[in-house]
Amino acid sequence: MLYQIHEYNRAWLNPLTTWAKAAAATFVNPASPLALVPGAPRIAASYELLYRLGKAYEKPEFDIRAVEVEGHKIPVVEMVAMEKPFCRLLRFKRYADDASAVGHLKDDPVVLVCAPLSGHHATLLRDTVRTLLKDHKVYITDWNDARMVPTEEGAFHLDDYVAYIQDFIRYIGAENLHVISVCQPTVPVLAAISLMASNGEVTPKSMTMMGGPIDARKSPTSVNSLATNKSYEWFENHVIYAVPPNYPGAGRLVYPGFLQHAGFVAMNPDRHLNSHWDFYLDLLRGDNDDAEAHRRFYDEYNAVLDMAAEYYLDTIKTVFQDFSLARGTWDVNGQRVKPEDIKSTALFTIEGELDDISGSGQTEAAHELCAGIPAKRRQHFTAPQCGHYGIFSGSRWRNVIYPQIRDFIKKYD
Repeated sequence: MLYQIHEYNRAWLNPLTTWAKAAAATFVNPASPLALVPGAPRIAASYELLYRLGKAYEKPEFDIRAVEVEGHKIPVVEMVAMEKPFCRLLRFKRYADDASAVGHLKDDPVVLVCAPLSGHHATLLRDTVRTLLKDHKVYITDWNDARMVPTEEGAFHLDDYVAYIQDFIRYIGAENLHVISVCQPTVPVLAAISLMASNGEVTPKSMTMMGGPIDARKSPTSVNSLATNKSYEWFENHVIYAVPPNYPGAGRLVYPGFLQHAGFVAMNPDRHLNSHWDFYLDLLRGDNDDAEAHRRFYDEYNAVLDMAAEYYLDTIKTVFQDFSLARGTWDVNGQRVKPEDIKSTALFTIEGELDDISGSGQTEAAHELCAGIPAKRRQHFTAPQCGHYGIFSGSRWRNVIYPQIRDFIKKYD
């Protein structure tokens, strides 16, 4: 019922936000007489803030059209390499006419970026992908909004997530692949590669794990505490709802995106309040650059997706309550996950010193689990003064973390 109420609320707000958007433009348009009204900039800023707070945020585009490689501007085309009911494997194909540039691109390492399925869309990693494209051929997992997946496609469990990653690795070709997992997928990605190793399959050349809960018992954060302080039944009874009839996935049980977004905001309410107030002041001052930066951030941050209920509940129990991977008790489709079976894949773990989502040591725990990888093929880095999102986006990602990942991949390519 809560989901249906949310949809009614969205429908009610839509005319109001549309009007607020038009009114904001009218009070700043030089051709409009309303722009001459005393206090017009303040009125326009108020209307735009109302519009931004009330509008529906849809999935953004990656919008990566080109990348600069060694002085050449290389066009980039986004294409679907493989499609499954709950996920698309996207490839960012680089093109060049210059013969020397073509030769350079052809020899670049192949990277699969495993994006989180934890509320936000894969476009949250836009900066990650754009930076990687300078030196790599890049694929990424683009998870579908569960409310858009018809119920006849069946359920989606954490075990299915592991199977998806394995299928993507096999499709691209593990023998020439480097896998980068960001946050939540570090756990299923490690499981996927572990199972491939246990079964005698070729595993990727390297795996880079960034800010993920490999062992959520270490330095627990508020996110971890919520999962451990509430029972499995509490999550099942309080955050799971059926998709309303106006979506293709009508009737599917999900953890709705709007509830996840409320949780994101509740973690730092003062910061978001101050950010919106600063946006209002930027509009009054005519500081268009800062105002546009606010719009870009919240267009991404406020765009959320629904997660299949079975996947979400599996994750709560397996990762944050039973700590099954860290304890060596995790079975995927009846087979025990044994990270110690990985022998040839190099391992690089990365954490942020100020990460308030995946605490210190949670990702580094992968080294202890992957005892079969020689110590000389394992590496760890803690990024100083870096929070969770700074691990994969922003200046610290581009200037501090990425060069180390680039060199690590090059070493084992």
